[in-house]
Amino acid sequence: MEITVKKEDIVSALNTTLGVVEKKHTIPILANVLFEVSENTLHLTATDLTSEVTTNCPLVNFNTEGKTTISARKLNDLCRLIPDGEEINIAMAGEKISIKTKKGKYSLSTLPSEDFPIFSAEDENTFLSIPSQDLRDLIVSTSFAIDVSGWKDWLMGLFISANDGELVAVASDAIRLATAKKTIEANHSFSGVVPRKSINEISRFLSDHSGNVDFAINHSTVLLSTENLVFKSKLISGGHNLDYFQRVIPSGDSSVLECNTKEFLEALNRISVLANDNLYNEVHLHASAEGLRLNANTKLSEVAEESAKSNLSGDEFKTVVNGSVLKEAITHIKTDNCHINFFGPDKVILVSPPNTNEQQYVVQPVKPVTLGSETIPAEATTSNVD
Repeated sequence: MEITVKKEDIVSALNTTLGVVEKKHTIPILANVLFEVSENTLHLTATDLTSEVTTNCPLVNFNTEGKTTISARKLNDLCRLIPDGEEINIAMAGEKISIKTKKGKYSLSTLPSEDFPIFSAEDENTFLSIPSQDLRDLIVSTSFAIDVSGWKDWLMGLFISANDGELVAVASDAIRLATAKKTIEANHSFSGVVPRKSINEISRFLSDHSGNVDFAINHSTVLLSTENLVFKSKLISGGHNLDYFQRVIPSGDSSVLECNTKEFLEALNRISVLANDNLYNEVHLHASAEGLRLNANTKLSEVAEESAKSNLSGDEFKTVVNGSVLKEAITHIKTDNCHINFFGPDKVILVSPPNTNEQQYVVQPVKPVTLGSETIPAEATTSNVD
């Protein structure tokens, strides 16, 4: 095997693989990238046994085919430090890889390509062609709510479902739930829970891509394909269907508070300076015909109070929420105004853009509160998501 590549091209290809490369070297070869030259093309593949990414690197010159595995990080660090614009000659030299530049030559150890674990994915896939920005918007709008505690395996990923002309993403950590949807032209039908690490990698790939991508979920695998990249990941087993998540979203009569999104978020940020001193970051909200009042206090009797312009439809209400959780929901609303639906003192609240269900955020109250109550004990309620 012998090839010549441009520094920028190989660094870009290696960067694509680094998020998947196993960082803890429990199995040494998982720290390596499969380096395969065939038919005048360099293919780079990385895996952590749960996911796999394959990308291509253009060649300046091709001499002979071959394949091996090399430390992904050593190769990337070395190539990254080579001056811009240089060409790099890479060749097999016995059981090592020889790397030559204008001013230097290097020799890196390899491991046999036969020992590299190739990810097995099901062959039959019906791909959905979707704008990369639409898929990334779904992920960004919801993935922040993925559970990181390990309470239930199927909450440690993003549930994605396609059905009836809609692509829906849902995440929950049992304290909040985030859901978003996009209209799709084709009538695809699939669903599954994609692990958090894989979702982060998909989002990273999409941020560097314009145009459409091919996306599919089958019985046990999610796949993403672009012009020069194929990503595969196992799904988390035991995920619930979309109907389960939809039952968590409240419905029926409610008081609806409409606020300016930017002003509300700025007020929450200021209030949170004090609220962050509390165990559950308690922020008190009091909505009435006169407007919205926000307040927080600390054990040192420090007090923060804010008022914000708002319009209330329905009855006056009070609630206490985790300020950090509410801020994350509001941050992902891009419309000028946002709605907060209040269904009762012992119910979750629903945050969304006005007059649409394309984004919905369910937030647990820290503690039920009724009008006239003065103090709220710092203790959380039992989850509504089981």
